[in-house]
Amino acid sequence: MPFILKYKQLNEVREIPDENYTIKDLLDDMELSAQTIVSKQNGELVIEDTVIEEGDEIQLVQIIYGG
Repeated sequence: MPFILKYKQLNEVREIPDENYTIKDLLDDMELSAQTIVSKQNGELVIEDTVIEEGDEIQLVQIIYGG
């Protein structure tokens, strides 16, 4: 069951490894922190407990801090 992942320059099709694979699981697999990433599922902002479904487009956006 594939989904599309977009992150920085990355734009690839990935397989969903298990039935209840969440945004948090994806961030953990990519060694990214939910505190520094905003997640979108099919263009809508979602929380890290959201389950990734077949055909979803997941976009991860790095939050930039500054001052």
